[in-house]
Amino acid sequence: MHRRLFAEISVQELAERLATAPSSLQLIDVREPEELAIAQVEGFLNLPLSRFQEWSGNIRDRLDPDAETIVMCHHGMRSAQMCAWLQEQGFTNVKNLLGGIDAYSVAVNPAIPRY
Repeated sequence: MHRRLFAEISVQELAERLATAPSSLQLIDVREPEELAIAQVEGFLNLPLSRFQEWSGNIRDRLDPDAETIVMCHHGMRSAQMCAWLQEQGFTNVKNLLGGIDAYSVAVNPAIPRY
């Protein structure tokens, strides 16, 4: 089976985009609610991968498949899975946040707790 590669975005680039044009971005955080309780970046829609069955059926109703979509998790592995799945659903502009919220905390906003 052929796997399509998706784009990646650095935490620095995300911070820049959030500062200049946040409304043009569709932001998804696939971490668990207990992880969000520890650390989060404002503006991200939480779609935990563990609850995939609850939200996957209406993903095209909830999100714009043509909008620039950035997906985040803790380190970038779960978000990569989500990016691949979104592409399979016809999303055309999906980007994985390299290093996840952990890298964002280290490189962009140290006020965000690490865990």
